[in-house]
Amino acid sequence: MPISPRLGPEAVAANMADYKPRYKPQEALLEANRCLFCFDAPCIQACPTGIDIPSFIKKIANGNLTGAARTILTANVLGASCARVCPTQVLCEGACVMLDREGDPVKIGRLQRYATDHVFEKNISVLKATAKTTGKRVAIIGSGPAGLGCAAELARLGHSPVVFEKTAKAGGLNTYGIAYYKMPPKVSLEEVEMIRGLGVEFRCGIEVGKDITTARLEKEFDAIFVGIGLSGSPKLNVPGESLPEVVDALHFIAQIRMQPLHKVPVGERAAVIGGGNTAIDAVTQARRLGAQDAAIVYRRTQSDMSAYEFEQELAKIDGARFLFNVVPVEIVSHGGHVSGLKLARTTNVNGQVRILPGTEFIEPFDMVIKAIGEEKQVSLLKTLFPNLELDQRGVVAHDADTGRTNLPKVFAGGDCANGGREVVDAVAEGKKAARGMHVFFAGEKVTGPLQASRLGVKDGAPMGSGFDKPIRVPELEEEYFKRGGK
Repeated sequence: MPISPRLGPEAVAANMADYKPRYKPQEALLEANRCLFCFDAPCIQACPTGIDIPSFIKKIANGNLTGAARTILTANVLGASCARVCPTQVLCEGACVMLDREGDPVKIGRLQRYATDHVFEKNISVLKATAKTTGKRVAIIGSGPAGLGCAAELARLGHSPVVFEKTAKAGGLNTYGIAYYKMPPKVSLEEVEMIRGLGVEFRCGIEVGKDITTARLEKEFDAIFVGIGLSGSPKLNVPGESLPEVVDALHFIAQIRMQPLHKVPVGERAAVIGGGNTAIDAVTQARRLGAQDAAIVYRRTQSDMSAYEFEQELAKIDGARFLFNVVPVEIVSHGGHVSGLKLARTTNVNGQVRILPGTEFIEPFDMVIKAIGEEKQVSLLKTLFPNLELDQRGVVAHDADTGRTNLPKVFAGGDCANGGREVVDAVAEGKKAARGMHVFFAGEKVTGPLQASRLGVKDGAPMGSGFDKPIRVPELEEEYFKRGGK
């Protein structure tokens, strides 16, 4: 049978409600006063955009919410989105000193949301367009986090960015690809309007390479930023994949974000194939839309999953099942619609997944959601820029500090250049590319942000921030244990 919506407006709205509600004023005040305002704040170094976290928390503690938001958004123009979607456990909060002292870090993400919500709800403008313009025009391909980070920084440096976006709304992943219960589309679209207010021009519904050529962009603009992200999931290459109830996870999530929630179709029994964070988002939302059974189908063990542990726990709380060491070999149909998933058990041989012969079995499902990663946009990149250099991973080869590629006027950042990281990383890379263009245009280097608490220290230069030299807590812990730490 075809799948259909399963819940009414009130029920599905309650299920999709914010899973981390905004702090009340007293809650925010108490949490802000837990911060030690460290001299060498490790949280700043663990933030890829280098937000001065102790500074904005101190402002919250003093009742200056507008100042707190200004500190956040000056460093990270998508600070409202990142407050909701950043994996703070492995970034700023994972580096918090209070985690070692009390076993519970300062809730930096929720405090960041508290401050940014204040200025957006009250329509307070904390970022100002520059009065001095350079006359330099930059074409930005893609309006995702990297493109927006680049556009905002260019505008603040006096340049004139024009963002080309093939979809109807700007924002990229933040608008179309985030789980609804983490962040509704309204937050992303408000950030787009804030960036528009800096003098950034958006041309939505315009696909570069189809509606406008790169040759024309190269002729009309002084530089080009490529921020096209990644594409959809690769094929499973199993029989039945073309059935109507087999969907890409990002398409499923986009439906949830662009349609009334009570009109989004979902299966009674949904299978999500994959082990990453997108798979977790899909299975959790399937349950919240009314699926009676929703299961993760993963070819390896739970410890091999790339999804964060806290995301996995959230899916379990929502009633999702996990099927490990199984791989789909056929999508079973009845009457032209999905009726089940034929699975085979697997084993790991020297890091390679091997199917165990004779272990096939069928699980009844009426919907299959593919979340097996996103493909590199090699073909598109080579079509747009035939001479653009790609690395062995199929992503754009570029200078990490400036975003410069092998083509003189072309810069890049975000997932198409890093292979797929967090929203906050994409914002930072877009911002670095904008500064790289500023050097290209004017020969002027922009520095910072730095840890303000160390300015003027006589025994050495001020410590850098995560914008220049980011740390990532799991990577540091892995290195620590390799060196014999306990």
